Amino acid sequence: MIDIRVFDTIADLPAQWDELTADHSLMQSRQFWQLLEVVRLNDVRCRYLAVYDDHQLVAATTSYTITTDIAIFAPPKLRSLLKQIRRWWPGFLKLTMLECGTPITVNPPLMLRAGQKPEPVIRSVHSELTRLARTEGAWVIVARDFEAAEEQQLRIWNHLGYHLVDNLPNTYLDICWSSAAEYQAAMKSYYRSKLRRMLKKNALRHTHHELIDDFEAMSEALCRQWRAVSLNASEYDREELTPEFYRQFSASFGKASKVLLFYRGEQWVAHALLLIDGPCLRWLYFGRENPDNDDLYIYAAYTVVETAITLGLESVEGGLTTYGIKKDLGMQMVLTRMAIRSPWRLLNPITGLIYRLLNKPARLHNYPVFKSPEPQDLSNNN
Repeated sequence: MIDIRVFDTIADLPAQWDELTADHSLMQSRQFWQLLEVVRLNDVRCRYLAVYDDHQLVAATTSYTITTDIAIFAPPKLRSLLKQIRRWWPGFLKLTMLECGTPITVNPPLMLRAGQKPEPVIRSVHSELTRLARTEGAWVIVARDFEAAEEQQLRIWNHLGYHLVDNLPNTYLDICWSSAAEYQAAMKSYYRSKLRRMLKKNALRHTHHELIDDFEAMSEALCRQWRAVSLNASEYDREELTPEFYRQFSASFGKASKVLLFYRGEQWVAHALLLIDGPCLRWLYFGRENPDNDDLYIYAAYTVVETAITLGLESVEGGLTTYGIKKDLGMQMVLTRMAIRSPWRLLNPITGLIYRLLNKPARLHNYPVFKSPEPQDLSNNN
């Protein structure tokens, strides 16, 4: 018999939870959720769902309520209109949602024990999410985020009445070079020359960087830089970071947490917040003193790739938005999807329609940055 138990605080979780989540992302670990409980990101309120079968923990997931802009991926004209309306009505089209998954990064919502069939787990989780959503006054339930490997799970959510919608694409780069020079040499001449022109411009401005993994003492300045970028963001922007977030992030993840500090001459001007998550380097946030339109962000993106190569990692996750710059460096846009529904049956048929009308995520379009591999010589094969 499937049995689901809900915990209100990370301290109440059984030891089995850590055993189940050990092979998953650090952003699904106990220390990440403990961090969120301490810093209270936005108005997030967390719930932890443990799924048992015959007293054995077979699956786990996390949910949280958050007030979110239902038109968060609106096209520019609609975003401009909403901005005008919200000067007089700040909460217009901002709803309380119950999300199942992980804020900040893209991760599949369910952590399953090896060999566990997903369908009975998802059915139980759906029933519990519906109960929680009604209790907490959430208008929409969102299960996020699904990539190609979770297509089977996504179909099960769909059969339970969830509407399948596109999220913003994520970006990845597989690292297959032993040095930055080798990485550049693998590029086609157009992209390589474009990158080198940018590096030359930054060199003329004496741009350089430093990688550190203890940044608790810098949390106030880091948050100030993040806020300068966030306030001027024209794309997706949801989380409200605080100095305490940076402080706790450094303390919680230790040497797995990194900050790239960027300088112009002697002046510290920007940073990139990173996390070594297994074999992947996740680029989480960027901040700078002045959100000028120059080549610093391109330099930062290149330096993130260079850092992953230097650290011997297998991939870079570049995150959402600013796709053009990331694609110039070879990052690939990857489709992510969500399953959404209303906890009330009468409202559910229009939930997907309204969401699609208000949101237009970026379309997948990748650049052929790297040279094609040399064709194999098959002349001596029998």
